Amino acid sequence: MRTPKELSLVRRMLSARVKQMAARGPVLTASLVRIAKQCGRAGCRCQRGEKHVGNCVTYKEKGKTRTVYVPLSQLEEVTAWSEEARRLRALMQESTQLCLALIRGRARIRREQRLRERGSEGSSSAR
Repeated sequence: MRTPKELSLVRRMLSARVKQMAARGPVLTASLVRIAKQCGRAGCRCQRGEKHVGNCVTYKEKGKTRTVYVPLSQLEEVTAWSEEARRLRALMQESTQLCLALIRGRARIRREQRLRERGSEGSSSAR
């Protein structure tokens, strides 16, 4: 995302991002993973390469990765929760960039004002 230099435009963009940040449903900050496993039964199709497929979510808890099985009946719902978390994460990242642009812009304006003040002081004292 390109951030504009004009602070009023940055403020408008930031306001729009903040309005979009309301969650549209449950939010799942976990990774949805499709796992293909091979069981140990002799003669099973997975022994020939056609592995058993399952879905699970992985998340961090106290520094450890945890995994929870997701039944096929809940896969669509869990996918929507995960996508909502991704959408909100992207909006927060954009919001952060816009806030930083505001901070930098204000600092730039103050710096320019100080330079102008110094320049006008120097020209008036030379007379």
